[in-house]
Amino acid sequence: MTVEGGVDVTIPYTLFTLGNGLTVIVHRDTSLPVAAVNVWYHVGSKNEQPGRTGFAHLFEHIMFEGSAHVPEGEFDILLEGAGGVNNGSTTNDRTNYWENVPANALELALWLEADRMGFLLETMTQEKLDLQREVVKNERRESVDNQPYGSAFETVYEHLYPPRHPYHWPVIGSMDDLSAATLDDVKGFFRTYYAPGNAALAIAGDVDEAEVGRLVERYFGSLPAGPPVPAVQVPEATLASDRRVVIEDDVQLPRLYMAWHGARVYTDQDAVLDVLASVLSDGKSSRLYKRLVYDGQIAQDVSAFQNGQELVGSFWIVATAKPGVDLDELEVAVRQELERLVREGVRPVERERAVNGVETSFVRSLERVGGFGGKADRLNEYHFLTGSPGFVDRDLGRYRRVTEGDLSDAVRRFLLDRHAVRLDVVPRGRRGVRADGPAG
Repeated sequence: MTVEGGVDVTIPYTLFTLGNGLTVIVHRDTSLPVAAVNVWYHVGSKNEQPGRTGFAHLFEHIMFEGSAHVPEGEFDILLEGAGGVNNGSTTNDRTNYWENVPANALELALWLEADRMGFLLETMTQEKLDLQREVVKNERRESVDNQPYGSAFETVYEHLYPPRHPYHWPVIGSMDDLSAATLDDVKGFFRTYYAPGNAALAIAGDVDEAEVGRLVERYFGSLPAGPPVPAVQVPEATLASDRRVVIEDDVQLPRLYMAWHGARVYTDQDAVLDVLASVLSDGKSSRLYKRLVYDGQIAQDVSAFQNGQELVGSFWIVATAKPGVDLDELEVAVRQELERLVREGVRPVERERAVNGVETSFVRSLERVGGFGGKADRLNEYHFLTGSPGFVDRDLGRYRRVTEGDLSDAVRRFLLDRHAVRLDVVPRGRRGVRADGPAG
């Protein structure tokens, strides 16, 4: 399919399901002699419970630490010996693992993934849990606790969503929850979520579809489907009033975070908000950059982005103050620009530039068959979040349908007419104080 005015974005694929419920997606691309194996488990931090958080991310680490037929450390050694690379990641909504290998090493990658899917718990010990728990705690110290502005996003989410909402707690979990996790807790979590019936396997590259089918059946077909996955309870996410939170951190300059409830990922409004974020902050001629950084010189930087997720999305504006500038002044300027956009409308050239940027980034990501954002990953993502790996045919169409009026309406509907969480991150000891002097 060719999107009107754009490029062909079809990714041909075949789809089949094993008897144990494992979904398999295969895309043949013979441009290079490589193969990409990509596994998505329908489990993320949203499947956890208050007091028992961080389990999904913990398993992102444990899954690399050996299984029944792959001794600890051998996973990487075998892949690297075959010329392959691998990685994984965890979000609120899912966990994924991938391998990029020479095409003749496809069977090795499939065997490795099948072994840790079916036989990880046979090697799961208290010692291994304790070791990886400390690794995750140290990761949290480095990426959150000791990182400038590191706790900002989880602080905003804590106030944007009610306590029992699945997006209320951070993906990495809390120190207390990680410390409290028992071996039985962790094993039970794995048995529930890391099984063929809760997973999808995408394979892309220079592969033969019939051979892929044979190998997948050989290595995954005998694994038990796993138990039914508990439904995620999602309380309504609304704000009755604006919320302002202030935290002190080891930073030099105050930073303003503003967040609103946005649109679910892959909906039409999700695309509208993506384009709006570009109009607001991408490039030196964007609305907020020009007002705050270039003309007003009250901000060091500014960004806006739509974070579409499986359950609900959020829209963010983040700006770092210039020395001597109060964060109230930044918020006033942001809101004035939003009101001006509604009042004056979006110029066609602004919309066109934003949509072109989306298309360019989209096409570039699909030049790769593997890794984060490559074809295998994208097919799995579409299957997971829309129910169809073929949604790629319609994805760019969402953006090309966005009109200037849609953008103005979105500002009013999602931002000006809704309450927001405002987080101020300020230097330690300077709560309520400008960056270089008393607030005026």
